[in-house]
Amino acid sequence: MDRKEGEKALRERIRNGKVSRADVTRRLAELAFGKANDCVRLALEDDPKLGRLDLSLLSEVKRNDKGTVEIKLIDRLRALEQLAAVAEESGEDLEAFLRALQGEENQ
Repeated sequence: MDRKEGEKALRERIRNGKVSRADVTRRLAELAFGKANDCVRLALEDDPKLGRLDLSLLSEVKRNDKGTVEIKLIDRLRALEQLAAVAEESGEDLEAFLRALQGEENQ
């Protein structure tokens, strides 16, 4: 299953109220280890294509009248703490979890 199909399936599970522990764990990992490149692009480019940017790590954007831009990202340490708690609660081996995130194991 490619990324777009996976996202579509996740949106369907959210609509149906059937979000799984694996969905939550995967999302926490994406937040904890994701790249902030698109958030920086939003702040620096004059006319960024918003539909193409992954702004999931973005928490806040401020721009003052002098042109100064301030961006705040999510708290990665908190996401890592939550991810560790989920891994401990489920009793799963962290290595197996990371392999699953990389698509090496079938779900």
